[in-house]
Amino acid sequence: MPDGPLLHLIEPASWRAALSEGVLRPPSLADVGFIHLSTPEQAHLPAERLFPGRRDLALLVVDPQRLRDPVRWEPGVPEDPASMRFPHLHGPLPTTAVTAVVPYRPPAPPVLPGPDDPLGRALALQLSVAVRRAADVRDVPGGVAVSDARFPRSRDDNRLLLSSPVDADTVEDTAAGMGWFARAATLRFPGADDVAHELAQRGWSVEEIVLMGRPATQVPGGERAEVVPQEVVHPLWERSWRELLGSGRDDVVAELVDREFRNDAVVAVTDVVVREEGLVVAAGQLRVDGGTAAVDSVLTDGAARGHGHAGAVLARILTLAADAGCDLVVLEAAGDDWPRHWYARAGFTELGSTWDVFAPAQTGANTDSSR
Repeated sequence: MPDGPLLHLIEPASWRAALSEGVLRPPSLADVGFIHLSTPEQAHLPAERLFPGRRDLALLVVDPQRLRDPVRWEPGVPEDPASMRFPHLHGPLPTTAVTAVVPYRPPAPPVLPGPDDPLGRALALQLSVAVRRAADVRDVPGGVAVSDARFPRSRDDNRLLLSSPVDADTVEDTAAGMGWFARAATLRFPGADDVAHELAQRGWSVEEIVLMGRPATQVPGGERAEVVPQEVVHPLWERSWRELLGSGRDDVVAELVDREFRNDAVVAVTDVVVREEGLVVAAGQLRVDGGTAAVDSVLTDGAARGHGHAGAVLARILTLAADAGCDLVVLEAAGDDWPRHWYARAGFTELGSTWDVFAPAQTGANTDSSR
């Protein structure tokens, strides 16, 4: 039978529910005793039968070596070719066997990273989370545009995600046509640095985003970091955004804090903090998406820096990722800032880069947009 990954097509809400349970148990498991899987060459068949015309679905990339129950190759429906056999999992699907979750938006072929491809898995997570949480997703040259009118000044929620090569003119023209407060794009394709540098010459702001990864292992030193409900972190986030944006931006700060709930709607989010005298002074976030976890939003109050709080937060996050059964932890770090080197000392290695580009503010335009 074919080697390589197996796939399962799913609605994002069903995948999020499975992340909370740790296993996926679709109705077919009770009805016929197995879960329908497919090879990459077969995925279009269940899509056409079960979800005709749908382009908001996700493909779970399953590593067969991580399954506990047998996979049997059996006939599909009578309409399928007589010689075709489909992989059927005779038991629940552990979420940790899913090494990547990728958008399914035919006719564009999905990019399916292997379990031993940390860069591919990091890129898949970067794209998939943004697409799954977006209020609106549109096809554009080179990729997709994600938008959310609830957060108009969030460049993280209103941007182009370009995974296939395009030139600088295409980036400019496409971004200009979106009607956003700020024109923003993430360039994710080989050779994107050349396009980013050309945009920089045209006045765009350019930031290299270094993708980093390490194995998920239990790490000592996180005992004083605690898991909390996300609203406990809001005051720290508010202080951090005010420090960055300056005074008089309370409406922008409120929008940037309010947007954070959208992540837990698509991946399993855990917020970790350290307190000094009861006040939250450091925090970080773990996002689990099957066997891949991500570190995000690690920050420390200015007055509390130098006390090892961020290290305690990171140690607790890595331990939680290992406890959740993840094998890979990834993150994004600014290419020109010191945290990149701090993460390297914590065992993260550089996997590759993407490029965030932001158009210069137009006269009279709102300039409060933030990542």
